[in-house]
Amino acid sequence: MVFVLFSVVCSVTVSVLLKLARRYGVDTSQLIVWNYPMAVLCTWFFLRPEWSPDVLRLAPVGQYAALAVLLPGIFFALSASIRYAGIVRTEVAQRLSLFIALIAAFWLFNESLHVGKLVGVAIGVGGMLCSIGWHRGRNQHGMNHRMWIFPLVVFFGYGIIDILFKQVAQHTGVPYTTSMLIVFSFATVAAFGYLIYHVTVARKKFSVHAIFWGIVLGGFNFANILFYMKAHRALPENPSIVFTGMNVGVIALGTLVGVVLFREKLSLINKIGIALAVVSVLIIAYW
Repeated sequence: MVFVLFSVVCSVTVSVLLKLARRYGVDTSQLIVWNYPMAVLCTWFFLRPEWSPDVLRLAPVGQYAALAVLLPGIFFALSASIRYAGIVRTEVAQRLSLFIALIAAFWLFNESLHVGKLVGVAIGVGGMLCSIGWHRGRNQHGMNHRMWIFPLVVFFGYGIIDILFKQVAQHTGVPYTTSMLIVFSFATVAAFGYLIYHVTVARKKFSVHAIFWGIVLGGFNFANILFYMKAHRALPENPSIVFTGMNVGVIALGTLVGVVLFREKLSLINKIGIALAVVSVLIIAYW
């Protein structure tokens, strides 16, 4: 379980870094761009992916390309969600995106329909809607629609990314670690394309500080993936424990950090939503 704990801490740290970067005036868009070269380097050095001249010929390039665009795009949405909706709501939305992958498992991957999982999905969707909140008027950051639109983008975006990664994992022609290296490399190219547009066309100032913050962010982002993989390898007979520990742990720690360190305000219905999110994860894992 120590690997699960490390993965949870790294996952929440990513959100904390995005929150702190904005507080210290760092351009989070550029920070996210520099996260991807770090992910490529970490994948190469720590996972040692296999490589051969036939890899790209055998690889599902279309899915790689979709992930290359979605990964940085949803990361931008994640940053905006943390800014407008806070760490707590964003973590809940990101964790509950697993429901989209579960629904896809029935429709796309022909897995058997299970009543327990459907009940968990229903409770989880209700929990997400409650945790986001639907208030009238404006909030301290501007128009209220930003309070819920970005968490919803995170919810659907990460759900689609999970589906694409599962499709990539099922493609036996290319080892999964090699696929990760290619996807991160493609995402780096897409992210740098955005950076060039951001600096040359949009006339935004190039941020040297964003490079350092991005390297740190990329390190924690990759560590989250690495420790999650190690947890599954350490507990091969108990995947539900890893699944539950990761999702419940991130929601719990994200809530604690958001409320205690960043003084995020939660209404009664928000708290009920967070509790429902935890219950839904437990139902999906053990029913």
